[in-house]
Amino acid sequence: MTQQLPAAVLWDMDGTLIDTEPYWLSAETQLVHSYGGVWTHEDGLTLVGNGLWESAEIFRSRGVALTADEIVSRLTDTVLAQVRAEVPWRPGARELLLAVRETGIPTALVTMSVHRMAAYVAGSFGFDAFDVIVAGDDVTNSKPHPEPYLRAAELLDVDATDCVAFEDSPPGLASALASGATTIGVPLHVSIEPGPHHTVWPTLADKTLDDLLEVYRDSLGVTA
Repeated sequence: MTQQLPAAVLWDMDGTLIDTEPYWLSAETQLVHSYGGVWTHEDGLTLVGNGLWESAEIFRSRGVALTADEIVSRLTDTVLAQVRAEVPWRPGARELLLAVRETGIPTALVTMSVHRMAAYVAGSFGFDAFDVIVAGDDVTNSKPHPEPYLRAAELLDVDATDCVAFEDSPPGLASALASGATTIGVPLHVSIEPGPHHTVWPTLADKTLDDLLEVYRDSLGVTA
């Protein structure tokens, strides 16, 4: 059978390609503590996958006397400094992404981090990793709204329903599914429950391009 390829593969960043959640939790804790508040590990987990500006309002409710833009900028500066010191790659992420690129399938980075941080990570792979980047400051509606994935598909001039998306969080998963993309969840710090409309992989470490294509073909109802 001729191999049927997706029109594009769309990748979340934080928690999917790189394990930055500990960086974010540290930055959030420092920020809230600096205003005399309390921020726990469990508090941080509730924000995984959320938009930064939506999260900023939660920090403001905890006593952080800054504007939402100032909060996003301060958190990004703190996390980006840690990423510049060490990019915490998730096992298998670069290898699978490289296999996709070598096949010639277009790719997009779809993240709720701001564009400057996404661009730095995109430039750290050691190869031309993405055709386009859609970041949190590039869209009006954050995940779980489908806009980020629909925007990525639009920039690539493809239909989101012909794409495969990778996500690590429930908000991200909901965003990708709502866009119509074939969606693979790779949970890390928060769980993703199995469901009839998405696939869950425990890790990317043992996954190949053939595995990705199998999921895509299954979503189309194509049998080998």
